[in-house]
Amino acid sequence: MTSKSTLLLFLFCSTFYMYSQQIPINKVITNESLYDYLREDVKKELDPTKKISQKRLAEYLRNQFSKRYFYDWKTFNNRFDEYNTIYPQRKQYHQIRANDHISKFSDATHWKLPFNYLNGKPVNAYALRHLARQHKMVDIGFQYHYSNQDTTLLRYFTNQMQSLNQALEQEKYEKIVDGNGVYEAFRSGYRVLNWFRIHAMFLSQKHYSDADQLRTIATLLQHGAHLFEKNAAFKSGNHQTRGLSALAIISILLRDFVDTDKWYTHSMTLLKEHLDKEINEDGFQFERSVHYHMSDINNYYYIYQLAKISDIKIDQLWTNRLKSLFITLSKIAYPDTSAPVLQDDTDIPWAEKNDISATLTLGYLLFEDPLIGYFAKNTVDATTYWFLNQQQLNLLKNIQKQAPKFRSSTFPETGYYIMREGWDHQDNMMIISSGLDDKKPDHQHGDMLGIQAMANGHVILPNYQVRYSLKDLELFKNSMVKNVALVDDELQGKEYTSNKGGSGFGKFKLLPKPKTIAWKSTDDLDVFMGSHNGFENIGVRYSRQIVYIKNDFWIIKDNFNSKKAHSYKQVWQGHYSKENTPDLLRSSFDDGSGCDIFQLREVDTVISSGARGKQWSVVSKNDHNTFSFITLVYPFSRYSDRIDESLTTPKIKDWILNTSPWNAKGPNVISLSNKDSSLFFDAEQLSLQNIEITFSEVIDVFVKKTSKELIIQSIDDQEIQINISGVKKQLLNGEITKGKVTLKPGDILKCSLL
Repeated sequence: MTSKSTLLLFLFCSTFYMYSQQIPINKVITNESLYDYLREDVKKELDPTKKISQKRLAEYLRNQFSKRYFYDWKTFNNRFDEYNTIYPQRKQYHQIRANDHISKFSDATHWKLPFNYLNGKPVNAYALRHLARQHKMVDIGFQYHYSNQDTTLLRYFTNQMQSLNQALEQEKYEKIVDGNGVYEAFRSGYRVLNWFRIHAMFLSQKHYSDADQLRTIATLLQHGAHLFEKNAAFKSGNHQTRGLSALAIISILLRDFVDTDKWYTHSMTLLKEHLDKEINEDGFQFERSVHYHMSDINNYYYIYQLAKISDIKIDQLWTNRLKSLFITLSKIAYPDTSAPVLQDDTDIPWAEKNDISATLTLGYLLFEDPLIGYFAKNTVDATTYWFLNQQQLNLLKNIQKQAPKFRSSTFPETGYYIMREGWDHQDNMMIISSGLDDKKPDHQHGDMLGIQAMANGHVILPNYQVRYSLKDLELFKNSMVKNVALVDDELQGKEYTSNKGGSGFGKFKLLPKPKTIAWKSTDDLDVFMGSHNGFENIGVRYSRQIVYIKNDFWIIKDNFNSKKAHSYKQVWQGHYSKENTPDLLRSSFDDGSGCDIFQLREVDTVISSGARGKQWSVVSKNDHNTFSFITLVYPFSRYSDRIDESLTTPKIKDWILNTSPWNAKGPNVISLSNKDSSLFFDAEQLSLQNIEITFSEVIDVFVKKTSKELIIQSIDDQEIQINISGVKKQLLNGEITKGKVTLKPGDILKCSLL
């Protein structure tokens, strides 16, 4: 045999050993045969001389499960009583959902389209996917306990599970190739998690017989075998992560059986690869969505928690990356401890914030970090309650809290930039979206260089959560409901396609590619500059500059350049009225605070529109080749602090428009100045007393002069040369320089005065 043949044989045998398994994937092991699939050491522990009875096997597995699950099933009745005390409203919630499921699907339901609900109407792909997840079967489990152990509900669960097993053997179930696969990793993984929950709820019930218990375990083992074989290689995305999480859960909870060791090794190896590849170095989940970020946390939490309970050692990478996911949520949080809506957030359609307290409470219970505890609550959400042990529940009584010290921050790999005043409830905060995942942009919205902002406890520039099943999903994923700039009738998201399964989910084939030009945070300013190629198909170059005057307001400059005339637009979300059309838009809230959107450069029109109770305003400048909007986003805490629309030259907090101690030259200079600082847009030359500053081209610049020092910062998105007279030593970004200086975007030049 040649060396090449030997190598091929070795590789074949290694692969066969790794992926071969004894538990079948296309049928469920009978109760009578389940003993044969126990590991040899378990058989020896039970009875080395003979095959034990099903009753003895069920008893053994119950006892093992009580030590390994999130909580001891023997304490279920006490937990259920406590649950009803803490969450009294959940009874009605569970009843409604349980009745909904039972009214739609028989216990011997079909698992392949087409088929009808019990009322005769056709089941669609979206409904089939949720049937496959078995979410509402958990509610039926609760309803069983609410209704004095109504055995028809218990039988409904066992019969519906058996109907899937029969469909499996008869191959009468939706396959993955159809887009709605019942055994697809995401849906199968959810089903495993939900069925384990129900198993724990029923184990203390006499009507959940030994035979029922073994049948459930055999079914879960078949799911494990299927997940193992069909997820042999890494595949990017949360669908495989959910399936691998379920495979690891099965391998921990049912580790008495053959194959589970290799299932555990395989799932943990691939999940580590997901952690490595799908959690960016900055700590954000690669799909850029708060919803999917938190979903991934759950996937990893379940395994981490079960491993801790069973004293199974986990790679340190797991601990580090899992904690980083929680820290990331705290960094993007609004001052009121909620989070902005980023990409496909889907829990509460049209909501303008995300509640992240439950997830961060979970993080505190895992790591007991007071920083995470700042966002935690003394109760967990009703679902999380069932995934905590008693020690963790006791921790909720005395959460240690420490306010974050970080202010403005960045996620450069993910492409989020946060401008933050602080952590008081009334403080300002803005988040900028400037990222696009190159592997799986499916959940990305048309919001490139879009912004969201909060001030005075209100979301002043919102984005909105979506729901895949709603007909206007495409509208709410695209640019008309984002705080972005547009050209003509072009939207950022192009070639929208729904998935072939017909569940409602859809994605854009084409999205702009962003470029972050500069980010700089100082005591005076936060400065972001970026561009994207979203309008190059019609010959327009575009960039956006965002300047945060610390604690006061933001300036948004949108730059368009083309050889042909176009209509250039800004889209602003929120319920804004036209106070001084078209230059001033105003939103006000129930406490008298509000936000003014004020144009510093003349625009042509503003048109308001809306849908689903949301409103947006489109500000336009028509028939121009080149144009730049210069726009103040100015939050005010009370009526008297607003921009006074009755004044020709209004005062904006302590800043005065177009009145500066500096003499500024340029074709169309605009300035904002206070006691010692000024911002200039499109300036060519500045002079004050014996100081003269000349620029090679028109520039946007921040200038601050004290008695001893002159600070010049470029807030322009282009590289500019600068020459200064009347100063002594020059420091460019901290390094000594002389004569003419090249300022890159964001650069800071400090000069000592004569």
